[in-house]
Amino acid sequence: MSALDAVTLAVLKGRLEQVADEMDATLYRSAFNPIIAEARDACHGLYHAETGATLVQGTKGLPIFVGAMSFAVQAVIRRVQAGAGLEPGDTFLFNDPYEGGTHLNDFRLVRPLFREGRLFCWLASVGHWLDIGGNVPGNYNPRATESHQEGVRIPPVKLIRAGVMQQDILDILAANSRVPQSNWGDLNGQLNALDLGERRLHALLDEHGEAKLHAAFDLLADRAAALMEAEIRTLPEGAHVFEDYLDNDGVTDERLTIALDMTVADGVLTLDFSRSSGACLGPINISEATTVAACYVALKHAFPDVPANAGVLRPTRFVIPDGSLLGARAPRPVAGYTETILRLIGVILGALGRAVPARATAAPFGTINALSLSGQRGDGTRWVMFSFFGGGLGGNPESDGLHHANNPISTATIPPAEILEAAYPVMFTQWALRPDSGGPGLHRGGVGAVYEIEALSPGVTEVALLGERGRYAPFGVNGGGDAALNRFAWQTDAGWESPPMASKVVGVKISAGQRVRLESPGGGGWGDPMQRPRELIARDIRLGHVSPAAAMRDYGYAP
Repeated sequence: MSALDAVTLAVLKGRLEQVADEMDATLYRSAFNPIIAEARDACHGLYHAETGATLVQGTKGLPIFVGAMSFAVQAVIRRVQAGAGLEPGDTFLFNDPYEGGTHLNDFRLVRPLFREGRLFCWLASVGHWLDIGGNVPGNYNPRATESHQEGVRIPPVKLIRAGVMQQDILDILAANSRVPQSNWGDLNGQLNALDLGERRLHALLDEHGEAKLHAAFDLLADRAAALMEAEIRTLPEGAHVFEDYLDNDGVTDERLTIALDMTVADGVLTLDFSRSSGACLGPINISEATTVAACYVALKHAFPDVPANAGVLRPTRFVIPDGSLLGARAPRPVAGYTETILRLIGVILGALGRAVPARATAAPFGTINALSLSGQRGDGTRWVMFSFFGGGLGGNPESDGLHHANNPISTATIPPAEILEAAYPVMFTQWALRPDSGGPGLHRGGVGAVYEIEALSPGVTEVALLGERGRYAPFGVNGGGDAALNRFAWQTDAGWESPPMASKVVGVKISAGQRVRLESPGGGGWGDPMQRPRELIARDIRLGHVSPAAAMRDYGYAP
């Protein structure tokens, strides 16, 4: 390994991150699907030639994908070793959630980069495609009991062989979607991102040589591991426990537990999830790869100064029971994986908060509220609108929580109402902050939002929701109060109705002019509400974040 001075290492780190960032930007600008183009539900990175370990990630991509993509590249490596072969110009495609995936909508493209006939590294792209078959348009089927009811499952296959596109693979993909044109646009955006990544990386290698880049990869991983170990050593040694709950799995109306026993010992962090619930019937199971990826995201949140690569996980040990809720195997359904990883990230941050109470942060709203509306336009063409929505973040030691923010699993943005209205026959009749939804505290939780959507399609519009926090509110810490629960309702000829399972429903049908309404939770509160300065409570009332009645109830404050 060639020695690198600090300046050269910093330059190479920046250049490598720029390669991934440009790949992200290329896809965002060319994707057909608003969930990629606007919400940025995608990611790109560079991965180790032999191990598949994360070498470099972009700064704009979805963090949960970065952690999971290492397992995806490992799946491709195993496929190559099993006889698939590998040559320049190959590109693998798959969406298998049990082979380094997350759920079936997330399609991964993995491409080798060769230098003078030798494999140098892998480039990878992942993006959320709008619809890939299954029982429910958009694929968030809250009643699924096996992955076959969630959509088509593709193992790692060669979409491109030695530079030649395999038309039969494209035909299979198109035949298994309600909106094949959208998926076709997203696929081409991902391929263009990989093409650009190849060109940029070859130019960088031509300039600096393979030895310098290999040295940079090794040094960056070693530094991330050393910094992570140093952060772990700042934590008090011993066991720190935390648990939280999911409403239900959408099929059986019983709560599910995510429990963590976190142990700190001699610079090693052990995350033991053995006390968590077993695999469930419904679609909120996750694979072991997804669990590890979620832990990676949580640790990056807790220790933001540690570089983002595989070195982060070196001083970390995982105990994930095989076949459990967090280590599910095929064909357990996994469409709602986002809800489970949100709770998983929450319990890690909760355990860290108990280890160092001064750094504890109250729970964020903790659900993406995966809502899909679908139907037929007047000309008979199908449409599928899928979106996720915002809520409040938890109060923290320094400030109130943010209003109407995104969840800590991502850097994605909430798709704008104008974009969704332009793309689909719907109209947002309300998009507003939700008063009294943030948990009370010295530092109040941020408030959630109210979204009301009217169907404009001439026929029936089908509605499905896969959410959480309908029964177990985002928690407060250090004396702070819980936030409001999640609420969902839809109009019928007889009035408004709500889901029996609180946060999950499928099979709802509304007519033109009828609406659905989603009220997202806020974040939990931090600290004793009675210590909140009176002038801040008065401001909250003036801005509509807290009602006069709630101010009296929670803060003992009379306007």
